[in-house]
Amino acid sequence: MTITAAADQLYDHRAAPPAVAVLQRALLWSIGFGGAIVLIEPSPYEIAILTAMVVFFATGLRMRLAFMPLLLLLFLVNLGYTICAAYLLDRTPIINWILTSWYMAATAIFIALVLSEDTAARLDLLRRGLVAGALVASLSGIAGYLHLIPGGGELFTLYGRAAGTFKDPNVLGAFLVLPALFALQGVVSDGFGKSLRSAIALGIIALAVLLAFSRAAWGLLAVTSAFMLFLMVLTSPSHKQRTRIIGMAVLAVLVITVALVLLLQFDFFADMFRQRASFDQKYDEGRFGRFGRHLLGAQMALDLPFGIGPLQFTRFFPEDTHNSYLNAFMSGGWISGICYPALVFTTALLGFRYIFVRVPWQRPYLAVFAAFLGTVGEAFIIDTDHWRHFWMMLGAMWGMFAATHQYMASRRSPKLPEPIPTAC
Repeated sequence: MTITAAADQLYDHRAAPPAVAVLQRALLWSIGFGGAIVLIEPSPYEIAILTAMVVFFATGLRMRLAFMPLLLLLFLVNLGYTICAAYLLDRTPIINWILTSWYMAATAIFIALVLSEDTAARLDLLRRGLVAGALVASLSGIAGYLHLIPGGGELFTLYGRAAGTFKDPNVLGAFLVLPALFALQGVVSDGFGKSLRSAIALGIIALAVLLAFSRAAWGLLAVTSAFMLFLMVLTSPSHKQRTRIIGMAVLAVLVITVALVLLLQFDFFADMFRQRASFDQKYDEGRFGRFGRHLLGAQMALDLPFGIGPLQFTRFFPEDTHNSYLNAFMSGGWISGICYPALVFTTALLGFRYIFVRVPWQRPYLAVFAAFLGTVGEAFIIDTDHWRHFWMMLGAMWGMFAATHQYMASRRSPKLPEPIPTAC
């Protein structure tokens, strides 16, 4: 037995029984798929992840020492929110906001625990569910925008923008970025048949992002795609593969450019595109515009150690913070204001550490890392702190950190598993 084979066998030594593993992986697919349907509350995501928690904990799920920093920071962030909301707990929206924050933290820890074991298989099922859910959300958004479904224009659009199975076009666009990156990886890396299917999926998802008319989502998809492809080129094992990635990337840019030019020939699309693509937006400008509020809010944060409490920013300004880091200070005081960025940026910095590690899940790792890093940047201009997929990505990052560390250790010092005794 080779050293690599011994390491892989050691890594998978604690795999669940086949029947249990099938159920667990089906639930992971459901979590990925359910995250795309949030028009109803509770959403299928809540049902899937709560069921998965019961099943995984019942069949054995281990807490690892590596997750102690994640657990501590999540606890402190939410402790700050809870303390600063103490005088507001007679209001139902505040209670719901606090409970949602604790729930999001719990989902992040759960995803981290789950993906730290049987990582490649579980991550693949989560990826498949995300892409399937993204296609449903995208097709519903496109159909609603084009009025292909009776009543769909009202159900699947908002303010003339595709919203799909989401309540907000901006969140639809942001959610679709990670599935789009997974599809893009298939286009540039897989064989012809899989590459063609991935290209079709990518085209549908990209069109939905475009019709959501979210400037943040447009920029996020473009930047994260370029960053991920750059990482794939750097980590590719062969010159042939690197050449293919670069060639396919150039072809994709040309196809997108041609498609955009064709769409701009239609007035119903061109008018909205010009309006949304403009940097001259009224809600961004002025002393109380988006960026003016950021400066004024930052000044308040320095003077208020206990913040002002959740959902209270609009008492002082015309709109919400539209900045997750400022919102942490405003909603949870200095405790949350310090610990939330510490959590997010620590995760981002650790992400760079494992880019070049050859693990079976390196390819999806690059997609998740690129999408997470892009969302970290997007959080400066929009509130991402209650996005389900953001906490899913954060948990996935920590799960892959732990799995990669264990995999590296097993490769350095492999030990053969003890033989199973047999009856005489």
